[in-house]
Amino acid sequence: MTTEITTPKELQKMDPVFGQLSFDNHEQIVFCNDKDTGLKAIIGIHNSVLGPALGGTRMWNYANEWEALNDVLRLSRGMTYKSAITGLDLGGGKAVIIGDAKTQKTPEMMRKFGEFVHSLSGRYITAEDVGMVTADMDTVRDVTPYVTGISESRGGSGNPSPVTAYGVYMGMKAAAKYQFGSDKLDGKKILVQGIGHVGETLVEYLTKEGALVQIADINEGRLEEVSKKYGASIYSGSDLYTADVDIYAPCALGATINDDTVYKINAKVIAGAANNQLANENVHGPILQERGIVYAPDFLINAGGIINVYAEIAHYDKAESMRRTENIYNTTLEIFDYAKANNLTPQKAAMAIAELRIEQRKKENAK
Repeated sequence: MTTEITTPKELQKMDPVFGQLSFDNHEQIVFCNDKDTGLKAIIGIHNSVLGPALGGTRMWNYANEWEALNDVLRLSRGMTYKSAITGLDLGGGKAVIIGDAKTQKTPEMMRKFGEFVHSLSGRYITAEDVGMVTADMDTVRDVTPYVTGISESRGGSGNPSPVTAYGVYMGMKAAAKYQFGSDKLDGKKILVQGIGHVGETLVEYLTKEGALVQIADINEGRLEEVSKKYGASIYSGSDLYTADVDIYAPCALGATINDDTVYKINAKVIAGAANNQLANENVHGPILQERGIVYAPDFLINAGGIINVYAEIAHYDKAESMRRTENIYNTTLEIFDYAKANNLTPQKAAMAIAELRIEQRKKENAK
């Protein structure tokens, strides 16, 4: 008799949606498919207690559909906490399109995606994310009003990346103040991993302040370009997680702080733009804290982008967007103090405050 052994990972895949840790009580998951345009997308609506679920659309060449589903669940959940901790009347949602944005994305595909968004009648509002540009959001806007981050010429807030970078910069300065006693970054050794639109703007802020910036990216052409433009050094080591730096800023994809890297990191502060930097918040957050590394919760300090696009809904101007984004500095310090007082990691402290706001609103709505 042959006995087949099912591994935990295989067992988990037998319940690919509700059985996921990242599912975390999502309200709705929509699978979108269109043969003519090649669209294969997933929209996740995690929580809509505070308002419609707003979150960007990411187009990525995922290894498989399982990877895409897990990503949209993690990202959607993160948007719930991001909006709640930032004080916005928005829920959390996200969308992913499976494919290569450079070779497979077409206007027809984006319009079809917009039709799927429109079919949700405003429960989900989309925006720009990895693999997308403002022009794509303009195309989506042709078929649905439920999109933000459209071009300023069409009455939108434009590219949210510069505002996202400013928020990360503010959060990084707050984390530096908490860890080093000063928020001055001049002379600090900082490694920025990922120099897309947000990462590049962050490099600009840091180099202008006099930080000693090193950059890392899989695109060598971008490395050379950004290095020459801002005077940043290209990281030349074999393992960037062991880099001798004061601050590590992950600004590429998530889960870079994982079982393989969490004990390697030499930086004393982690503050970056990437979503879901902790592969497992219950495991890796406490390890960082035990090692004396200050972690600035990603969904807190990268909220500048959603603050920027929320302006299209709440009707405030660019100056107000920047003012609200600058306040990320104060909120980050408050989170660190709350975490210390309640013996929590910063990640758990920020989540607790966000969940409290959601629960309070839920009670108000029930009256």
